[in-house]
Amino acid sequence: MTMFLPWLLALAQSAGSPPPPPQPSPQTASPEPQSSAPTDPSRMSFPAGTSGLVLVLVKADRTADYEAVLLALRTALQSAPESDRAMAATWQVFKAQEPDAKGNVVYVHWIPSPAADADYRPSVVLDRLAASLPESLLVKYRDAIVGAPARLSLDALGPLAVVTPPRR
Repeated sequence: MTMFLPWLLALAQSAGSPPPPPQPSPQTASPEPQSSAPTDPSRMSFPAGTSGLVLVLVKADRTADYEAVLLALRTALQSAPESDRAMAATWQVFKAQEPDAKGNVVYVHWIPSPAADADYRPSVVLDRLAASLPESLLVKYRDAIVGAPARLSLDALGPLAVVTPPRR
């Protein structure tokens, strides 16, 4: 496990945001209709059939603030609309025992079965439920975060366990 976390952090830092799609040259541009609503490049949704990880770096001296926000978020979700409760049904949050290279605390949000077309940025969920949360809590969240969370979509390759066939 101790070798896995640095590897995961390095992968997340190198993954960052996906690069923008290449722009067509004027000669090859096709007159396709433009979408009326632009896609938010920082949106954290996951393709169908994948699991999702969101890595959040929190200042070491602000972990109590971040965890208070997570607790308030869990409480707010209990009385939230069904769509928000369904989105969060499998969402789990882990706190890494090891800090990152700069001493920040790493929180791993694991979503094993993400809801279709849901945005899993904690800040977006907080904004949606902000009416039930005190503004001071939202400020604590903002001040605790080191930078933009990293998103990873995971395809399952299968279990690594060796299964012994039954004896006959």
